Amino acid sequence: MIQENLIRLFEDAIRLHWERPAMSDFGKEGVYTYADVAKRIEKLHILFSRTGLQKDDKVALIGRNSVHWPITYVATITYGAIVVPILQDFQPADITHIINHSEAKLLFAGDAIWEHLDNQNMLNVRAVFSLTDFRPLALQYDGLEPGMVAPETIQQLFAEKFKEGFSLYSVRYDIKENSEVASINYTSGTTGFSKGVITTLNNLAGNITFGLSTHICYPGSRFLSFLPLAHAYGCAFDFLCNFCAGGHTCYYGRPLAPRILLQAFAEFKPTTIFTVPLIIEKIYKKMIQPILTDPMKSWVFEIPFLGDAALGTIRKRLEQAFGGEFTQVIIGGAPLNAEVEEFFYKIHFPFSVGYGMTECAPLITFTQATDFVPHTCGAVLPSMQVRIVAPNPEGVGEIEVRGENVMAGYYKNEEATAQTFTEDGWLKTGDLGMLDEHGNLLIKGRSKTMLLGPSGQNIYPEEIEEKLNNLPYVSESLVVQVDDKLVALVCLDQEASDREKISEQQLTEIMENNRKELNKMVAAYEQINRIQIFPHEFEKTPKKSIKRFLYNNIVSNPAD
Repeated sequence: MIQENLIRLFEDAIRLHWERPAMSDFGKEGVYTYADVAKRIEKLHILFSRTGLQKDDKVALIGRNSVHWPITYVATITYGAIVVPILQDFQPADITHIINHSEAKLLFAGDAIWEHLDNQNMLNVRAVFSLTDFRPLALQYDGLEPGMVAPETIQQLFAEKFKEGFSLYSVRYDIKENSEVASINYTSGTTGFSKGVITTLNNLAGNITFGLSTHICYPGSRFLSFLPLAHAYGCAFDFLCNFCAGGHTCYYGRPLAPRILLQAFAEFKPTTIFTVPLIIEKIYKKMIQPILTDPMKSWVFEIPFLGDAALGTIRKRLEQAFGGEFTQVIIGGAPLNAEVEEFFYKIHFPFSVGYGMTECAPLITFTQATDFVPHTCGAVLPSMQVRIVAPNPEGVGEIEVRGENVMAGYYKNEEATAQTFTEDGWLKTGDLGMLDEHGNLLIKGRSKTMLLGPSGQNIYPEEIEEKLNNLPYVSESLVVQVDDKLVALVCLDQEASDREKISEQQLTEIMENNRKELNKMVAAYEQINRIQIFPHEFEKTPKKSIKRFLYNNIVSNPAD
């Protein structure tokens, strides 16, 4: 059990950093100090009490990143209730199912999301509140009237409670043991099956204390929160760890348009950046790859002194694009493209790749950028253990883990919980990997996506896709198996093909050339039989992994 209690971490952060900036919304004026956050938490506690909320009742939370999202989250846990973060990408029917399955008593929703929900189908919800201003959107509990929970009423009750003034000494929350439940996170994975991950206070404290002990987060650190807060990765570090450290998080609640995101980096100048491979790979493809492949410029990189200077210029350009004041970029959620990783390492760009999963809240392995080893996901956390089960001759097997960060199980799903844990208590991650001689973890792919070659060889489609994604006019790809042959679905880089006025016939020829080039780079049993152009971007999870299960049976017959 982690020594530090999660609620005490919240409480201590508020008291120690009372006057420091804690939160702000990108594009909006004003900054919440820790004192401001504490006042808002207390008002929400009054609101919870007015609705009859009890300890361990569930509070569902859905909406774009904004200061009111983390405030509601902390208020729920410090009240003694259980928070149910819901990914805003879920369909309305799925959102309603999660609200009902979790037995949520209250719902806090973004206004745009609320417009598409039907509260008549929410079986246990007493009241719904807006994440914009906490006004009541719907009241479904007998005896609750709008005036009882209106913002002005809560403000009046707050003023009456703290007639002598509200100070840091007013902040004292009832303890809840680390072994108790903090949240239920419903996954949105590549396999299509959503389960409620029971996350304890201890799981969250394990991630937070690691971030504090390694100084990823520290008093005054600045994070830009653009990953979904309802996902474990963005929640644990952009929000929870930085808040407990006394840092300032700016919440970016807009679509991830590269131009606006880069503007946010330039304005806020984060000190550490948490991101997913897709964003890094898009920046590489748009900003760097054109320079490296331009015949008029690429020759420079072949000349030692000129090449080093040119690479240094690219690095500085990248650093400025991310705000210019960060110490490292931490990449998680999925493996990073090998070509991109090698280039970033070559130019000494400060980055690191970690590994985790929602079931571990989320971190399992990580190494600081200064010690990062290419092609790995870092070393196993001190509070965690990793073992490789049934490794093949190369040392690759299924990754199993145990330790402080591992979930308590799946909510109301004993069968899935039993299937996920071994008899001796290890969590089966479903990922394939190996440990190098220094204890660093290398990920090879998902056990559920691994394909078998004609002679029983293990084929990891992600490794083939990495190479294909770096070829001309390929935005992203997906390798599937059809009648023992491999077919690559390709989503085109439409912007590049339109700009260069590439015809449909030319694209067909280019993709055939790509196939031939790709097959020179892979083993004989990994050869791609054909490439099929896919008409639009693949549907993805919030951490930007392709939902592979949606595309297993859509490959067309060549004669069609």
